[in-house]
Amino acid sequence: MALRRKPAQVKAWLQSDPPLGELRAAYPDQWEIVERELMAVVNTGDPAALTAYARALAEPQRVRPGAKRSITGLDPVLAAMVRQRMGAHAIRTLSTRAATGVASGTVRFGDEEGTIIQRLLFHQGLDRKPVSLADFNAVWPSLKERARLMPLVQPQGIYCFYSAEFVHALIDLIDGRRCLEIAAGDGTLARFLNDAGGSVRATDDHSWKAVSFPADVEQLDAVAALRAHQPQVVLCSWPPAGNTFESSVFSTSSVQTYVVVGNRYTPGWGNHDTYAKQTAFGLRSEERLAAMVLPPELEPVVYVFERDA
Repeated sequence: MALRRKPAQVKAWLQSDPPLGELRAAYPDQWEIVERELMAVVNTGDPAALTAYARALAEPQRVRPGAKRSITGLDPVLAAMVRQRMGAHAIRTLSTRAATGVASGTVRFGDEEGTIIQRLLFHQGLDRKPVSLADFNAVWPSLKERARLMPLVQPQGIYCFYSAEFVHALIDLIDGRRCLEIAAGDGTLARFLNDAGGSVRATDDHSWKAVSFPADVEQLDAVAALRAHQPQVVLCSWPPAGNTFESSVFSTSSVQTYVVVGNRYTPGWGNHDTYAKQTAFGLRSEERLAAMVLPPELEPVVYVFERDA
């Protein structure tokens, strides 16, 4: 990939969420810095250190006075933005690897188990389908290659699978209220809900290169979507780590309920500082719903924020 030397080009490219491989290829000197930081954090063996690093990435990056341009021509502010994006991608990958146990190497399925997983989880290609929990529980434990699933599909923008039971439980929770999914990606969750009789509007800023955006995913960033649609219920599955938009969920007066899907490896998703600092909503972790998000090796969590009376 050609280097983006003009500041406006670099900023536009970063907003498109380029994959880590492209970032590393464009700015190897910045990756060396991030890699050293990550290794220092990982070598502590303390999960809290990784969480602290993720939180630090979410904050505006400080540039020391007199800092010089990088060897690839980035001014200090843009270099900090590039490192911030690299770190966020790397943390997400570390979280997936921690959850699945697959640390390195090419990930692929054998023909037999690949066919079983395809029929169990997908309509065709990478088009997910609502999964019967009974079918999943009957098949999944016997698959020897099941730990390979998430490292294989995560680069394609798939961070979990939804059971049919989860979809119906979520419809019950929404209870006919105006519902908006933000940062919806390809809109899979909203589509499942609508196909099952719900009414959910899916929105995304369409900047994510890993997915293709169908026509039913409205092109709006989360803040604009909240302002435009004034939802009563908001859904977000695997919000980006350290994002800035979730604070707008809690400050939107129409919102009564906010449902977030993630997993126990918190550095890889969500703005947990925002969760802790907001005061208008109570939080409960819904273990029953989390048990309906697949696969269980991810150790999914479902947070439900309810506005205080």
